[in-house]
Amino acid sequence: MHYWLPAVAAGLVIAVTPAIQQNPVGEWRVADGSAHVRIVDCGRALWGVVSWEETPGRDTRNPDPALRTRPTLGMPVLLDMTPARKPDRWTGHVYNADNGRTYAASIEMRGPDTLRVQGCTLRFLCGGENWTRTD
Repeated sequence: MHYWLPAVAAGLVIAVTPAIQQNPVGEWRVADGSAHVRIVDCGRALWGVVSWEETPGRDTRNPDPALRTRPTLGMPVLLDMTPARKPDRWTGHVYNADNGRTYAASIEMRGPDTLRVQGCTLRFLCGGENWTRTD
């Protein structure tokens, strides 16, 4: 009897099964724990809004004077994130209320409970942080 045959068949099934894409939709705690961002699927793109903050704030550094009094709670921070060529990765923009600037950005799942958020200026000066799933 060929006892190795089931093991080979199982290995082939695993090898040809496509990887399941991880989903960033949900609630995320930013790296320093000062806020949560809820990521939602808006059809063709993902968007993220501030859903909780340790200290309520205002968007005082927004370049648009009309928006400088808006609360940061409920403010969009991940903007129009669309799927990238790489699995588990989306690209779009991120708004930073600390300086009122919007940057080219990407988000990438680094596991079921870790999201890497990275923003870049001039395409090569980049910074980022890991967010942790809370839901």
